[in-house]
Amino acid sequence: MDAQNIIVINGNEFSFAPGETILQVAQRNSIDIPTLCHLKNTTPTGQCRICVVEVEGARSLLTACSAPAMKNMVVRTESPKVVEARRLVLQLMLSSGNHNCAARMSDNQDWSRLQLDVNKYDKNEELCPVWGDCELQNLAYRYQVTAERFPRTEVPYPVEDINPFIVRDFSRCIKCGRCVQACNEVQVNNAISFGYRGTDTKIIAAGDRPLKDSDCVFCGECIQVCPVGALVEKNGRYKVRQWETKKVHTTCSYCGVGCQINLHVKENKVVKVSGVPEVKPNMGSLCVKGRFGFDFIGSPERLTDPLIKENGKFRKASWDEALDLVAKNLGTIKEKHGPDTIGVLTSARVTNEDNYIANKFTRAVLKTNNIDHCARL
Repeated sequence: MDAQNIIVINGNEFSFAPGETILQVAQRNSIDIPTLCHLKNTTPTGQCRICVVEVEGARSLLTACSAPAMKNMVVRTESPKVVEARRLVLQLMLSSGNHNCAARMSDNQDWSRLQLDVNKYDKNEELCPVWGDCELQNLAYRYQVTAERFPRTEVPYPVEDINPFIVRDFSRCIKCGRCVQACNEVQVNNAISFGYRGTDTKIIAAGDRPLKDSDCVFCGECIQVCPVGALVEKNGRYKVRQWETKKVHTTCSYCGVGCQINLHVKENKVVKVSGVPEVKPNMGSLCVKGRFGFDFIGSPERLTDPLIKENGKFRKASWDEALDLVAKNLGTIKEKHGPDTIGVLTSARVTNEDNYIANKFTRAVLKTNNIDHCARL
């Protein structure tokens, strides 16, 4: 790194590499510059304007996520001009749609009226589904902002929930574009983009179709990067609050890649799955099975004991009894009719190791190649 590449941030000198942005230099040196639209490893857009900083000699505030660090640049990240600009942006965002968190209004009567409108729109009496886990709400508290300054902007688009996995709430979308970048630059599915213009701007799939009729593969990357309550898992919406769960770090068992996941557990039940950020091999990204295929874990239909059928009815049995019966019958069939009269089906929902053992058992013990498993969710 060139020793001459020095930038001054909040009175302290830092070196930088050519091509680094102000935000990257700041983050590397533990200087907090808030962002909403910024998504690591994607093209910076400066869309939200939250990360603006004051640069000595510049005619206007610059977005730290997209402005390159320059030699001898002097930057202030929390000057009065910066704070005023961020407060204005936050006030506009809070007044655009149904942001019915506690930061929305300080006047009780106005907030109650808003809440009733949101209840009608959302068909739910609860606060925002990501209340307490929302980056916009956090910044509103940080900068002591409410939405009283500007009249509330009505959103003309209804909630879209006609798919099994994702609820799209356009009334809470702040149009930061993180979901678009996650879809197009991280997962490279190219299923969504910005559509329409002005106050009618909307994140759309091709032809403004519902996600279920689009190129969306329901990987859920858009949910993971959404900073507000615009994109939420359908099964957990309004049912689970972030502070009610405990995260358990584990490895996804659907295939052999070894994706790292967090199980969000409430009352000993998995209620949500998310990718573990910045951890290899998946770096937080997941597929549809890894993110949404967990309901079977707590299903009341799961068998908890081996069953043996006698006289047309099942009865509970011990593992030893059940395994002895299976071994005996498989041996009889193999000897009497040949190994290729036996077939083995395994599951994509058990671990890679279990499927490997089933494969070895089928080929080495039963002496047949008749083994398969479903790869579907």
